[in-house]
Amino acid sequence: MNSIQRFSLTRRLSSVESYLRHLCGGAFRVGVKDEGDWFYSQEWWDPHERGHTVSQSSSSRGNGLVSVVAHPSSLPSRESWAETEGWLDNRYMEIMGRDGEKFKILGYQWRSLRFNDDTRQSTVKVMAACRALQPSSIFYMQHPHCLAVPYLKSMVSVGLTSLAASKYDMTNAAIGKKQMRILCVGHGGGSLPLFLANHILGAVVDIVEIDPVVISESVRAMGFPAFSVMTATGKRALPTPDIIDQVMWRGIHERLFLYESEAKEFILNNQNNSYDIIFMDAYDGADIFPHSLWDSNSLFVKALSERLHHEHGTLVVNLHSDADISDLDRSNEGVTTGKYVRKVGKAYKKGLIENERNGLVFACEVPWLCNVSLVVSRGMSSDGRRRDQIKTSLMKTSLQVDKILRLPFSCLDYLKTGLAII
Repeated sequence: MNSIQRFSLTRRLSSVESYLRHLCGGAFRVGVKDEGDWFYSQEWWDPHERGHTVSQSSSSRGNGLVSVVAHPSSLPSRESWAETEGWLDNRYMEIMGRDGEKFKILGYQWRSLRFNDDTRQSTVKVMAACRALQPSSIFYMQHPHCLAVPYLKSMVSVGLTSLAASKYDMTNAAIGKKQMRILCVGHGGGSLPLFLANHILGAVVDIVEIDPVVISESVRAMGFPAFSVMTATGKRALPTPDIIDQVMWRGIHERLFLYESEAKEFILNNQNNSYDIIFMDAYDGADIFPHSLWDSNSLFVKALSERLHHEHGTLVVNLHSDADISDLDRSNEGVTTGKYVRKVGKAYKKGLIENERNGLVFACEVPWLCNVSLVVSRGMSSDGRRRDQIKTSLMKTSLQVDKILRLPFSCLDYLKTGLAII
């Protein structure tokens, strides 16, 4: 896949309204703009490829040459750096029980994970900092409140809204009084699981990534928490986090578990896990969503059916839309979904909700991109409602999710796009 295919860009946004909100918890508790607003994509979606490579490794899992390419970021502005330096100083004092350590911000970058210098796999925002008295002690921290690409915001918005519509207790999960079990299939730079763990204090996130090079680059060059990495025996690769990791990630990295594994192997070997919500963004180096991950007769889908919570379990899948091909299925007014999207949706419908009491499968268009967020919900049902009625109900629920989670973007914006019932 090439860089255009990965995010399926259709048009660049000239100006986008930025939302000013307060985060519900995690590393940054002050009000911030949505630094992942698509308006800022012009800083890292560079058609002239003027970024510089900061890290490079060869993959043995079909991804070729894996590299991390950096571009300057205009935000946060230099005027705000002192506030973040103060936050780091205070965190150090809280953890060590003594004052005296000072930190210095060196700057911010967009960093994109790429395959074979051609495929832009994911993009994150990274802060570089050091101990003030040790300029060579540079460390990187990925911004946990920033989702750079609209399809990730769509997945979060439609997924959490569907879960809330299934009578899941989002309020207590948000404040950490209830555990929300999440599985992310596909890691990339790690912005999705990090965002979820940052904004939902009850979130416990398992992440499955097949390529060890992708895991190492996300930690080494993209600022993902190192303490999250797990071994094949199910233990932490690092028995204890170092001081800097605790300063950056205490309260978050304890709830992240990053496994090197094939999705099928992980699902089959963890039969006691039950997930409230599963996010699937698992394209290979050729930009293909493997058939084995959506074949209703496959061992993976059968095992997935057992792992997805039977009352409110929600699956969200990122798909490239095929609505631009000549043979389209326009039978569902409001969104044009191609045959491929409907085929995948029907396969999950058969494999995950055919024998369940409730169930609803729908697809939402992603703004500005030719992507679709496919949702399989075990807690929702059509109840004879028309598409417009279901969409209106979801939009109302999204407002409740916005109020509870106070994300840097509005879930409503990703529910009021085209929607098709499958």
